[in-house]
This record gives sequence, C-alpha cells and structure tokens, in this order.
Amino acid sequence: MTADTLKPLAGSESSRGEAVVTVRGLTKVFKDFWGRPKARAVDNVDFEVRRGEVFGLLGPNGSGKSTTVKLLLGLLYPTKGHIEVFGHSPRHVATKARIGYLPEESYLYRYLDSRETLNFFGNLFQLPKEDRGRRAEQLLEMVGLSQAHFRAVGEFSKGMQRRIGLAQALINDPDLVILDEPTSGLDPIGCREVKDLIIALARRGKTVILSSHLLADVQDVCDRVVIYYGGKVQAMGPLGELLAKPDSIQITTPTLSRGTMEKVLEIIRADSDVNQVRVDTPTQNLESYFLDVVQRARVAAAETSGAMSGARVAAYLRGEGEQKPASDRILERLTVGTAQSQSAAAGPAAPTETIDQQKLAALARPAESAPAPASAAASAATASADLKQANEKLSGLLGKPKE
Repeated sequence: MTADTLKPLAGSESSRGEAVVTVRGLTKVFKDFWGRPKARAVDNVDFEVRRGEVFGLLGPNGSGKSTTVKLLLGLLYPTKGHIEVFGHSPRHVATKARIGYLPEESYLYRYLDSRETLNFFGNLFQLPKEDRGRRAEQLLEMVGLSQAHFRAVGEFSKGMQRRIGLAQALINDPDLVILDEPTSGLDPIGCREVKDLIIALARRGKTVILSSHLLADVQDVCDRVVIYYGGKVQAMGPLGELLAKPDSIQITTPTLSRGTMEKVLEIIRADSDVNQVRVDTPTQNLESYFLDVVQRARVAAAETSGAMSGARVAAYLRGEGEQKPASDRILERLTVGTAQSQSAAAGPAAPTETIDQQKLAALARPAESAPAPASAAASAATASADLKQANEKLSGLLGKPKE
C-alpha cells in the first residue's frame, strides 16, 4: 500500500468542515518558583482544525508540540490567548467526553489486564456494561491484543502498551482524537495499522490531531500540518502545497526500448538544460517493501509469539450498526436448528402404501366383545397400580389426605 492510497480522498469533508479547534494568540510561559519567566514554550500561535481533518503538529523536541496538546486538553492554563474546542473552553466538562487522548507516555494500572483496563476507562465515560464488553472485544482485536488479554498491562512491552493505550483512547468513540507520538515503540506493521485507523476515523467525519516527529507517518495521513520551532509557527498549510516543487516535473512510464528512450530524451533536452534531466528507476519505500515481505511470510503460515497484527477497524468506530443481542442470536440459532431437524425428520418422500380393503372393512365393523389376552390383562393391572402410586405421591406433595 502506498502513501497515495492512505491519503483521504480529495475534496473530502476535511476541506469544508466546521472548526472543531480554534486557537488565537496562544502563549504559554513557564515560570520558576519566584514567578520569573523561565521558558516560553508556545509563543503567539494561531491555527484552526476542521471537522474530518487530520492535522499534524510537527517540530523538533522541545518546540512546543506537547505543550500545545496539553493546553487543548485543559491540562495546562495558557498565559495568554484564546482556545475553543467544540465551541467551548477546554475545561468544559461535557466537551471532554467527546475527546480521546493518547499521551506520549501511557499511564496505565499495571496490575489490570487488557479487558479490565478498557472496562475501567469505559466506566469513566459511563458506558453501559454491555457496550463496554462489546467495544473492548472489538478494540483488542483491532490493536492485535486479543491473544494477550489476560496478561497484566505491567508485563507489556512498550509497543504493546502503545496498542492498549490507543484502544483506551477510542473506547468512548470520540469526535476529536488527539494522538501524541502514537507510533512510538511500534513495529512497522503496527505503524501501518495506526495510520490506516487514522484514515478510517477521518473518513467517518472524526477529527484527528497528530503530534509526531516521524515525518513519514505524518506525510502518509495528514491533510494539513503546522511546523513549530522555538514555540512559534514556522510553516503551516496543506501538505500538497508545502511539498510541491513547481520548478520540476516527474514522469513515470513503463519500461521503454532504447530507441524510444533516446527520442524522448532528445525532445526533453531540446527544451531544457541537459544537466537538469535525470533518468533513473523508481523505487518503493522501505516500509512498503517490509510489509510485503511480512505478508509473504504470513501467507506461508509463519508463527510468532508477539503481538498479532490487528484485524479490521472496530465496527463501532466504522459507524456500523451494533451487533444483535445474544438473545436474538440464540433465537436465530434455535430457529435454524428446528428447521434443520424438521427437514431431516421429513427425509425422502415415503413410499406409497398399499391398502388391504378386506382388513379395512373388518376394522370398520364393530368389534365383538372378547376376553382380553392374559398378557394384555397383566399390562393393564400394572398400569393401574402405577397410576395409583403416582396419585398417592402427588397427593402427599400437595398436602392433601390420601383417598
């Protein structure tokens, strides 16, 4: 899969959605014990993030990315400036229920397993028990931890902790997802799955803010980016415009014969500087090659004891209908079983029976009174005794006197 296939569709909702996050003149100055300015982490920053958009925060370490994220979440108070999230202050309690956050370092209860962790965070959002269980199952399958859900989170590697951290950030089906270095510690397969998930969320109309210093990840998924340095915005805009080189053109063709190549180069060199014309073979990036090798190994049924690659994006995150209740599934199974048993019992068509008319006439005549055979009389006596005994036991259970 190439970066082009990962990118959101052109003209998508990200280009016309309403503003979800609005930042104007945002400034954050950290002070020392005596109130003296110590560091200006964010300096007069302006930007907007629209609905359905994947917005990237880029910059070297210490440039103000994580500080901006904490200001958007209401974890820090700005020194100066204005922030709105869904039209409210970041400290608005009801707004926080619409946000999912994956911090740079996940803080999880180390003695809980994966299911208990997701159940705990789902309970914080007051999700019904059935929804918590269903979503936890889908999320664990999505992040590739369904085989390790009984292990304590404290035993997880850093990559597995990022996976469960991503799952807890999505347990409430948020409208705004803020991811701070989401692919840190993940293998290339996990990185690609996270990028696929981000694109799936954006196509459903959710907003994603991605803070990362891994430029390849940002380039694959982001619509627009802002580049920080020294707490200030140094560049901002759509990736297509920022990365375009208007003074050069790239042409990609199938393999051509030598004669055709010489003709093409002759035409091109006639209108341009010979030193600026370059012919080489296009190459795929290392990530695509790595994933192709792993896919071939997976087809060959190679086993691994690590985290499994996740399956499809969780159904509730894709906006699909909820699964049928267990009672409905049981009824369907019982109905299918009954229909199958009836069809099996019916079997092939029974052969046509021949009717003996003489026996039928004899049976139609009134039966003559005759003494019952000895065996029949004995059977009738036994049945009468059993019935009497059953009546006596029933009467005793009901508390009635025996007759």
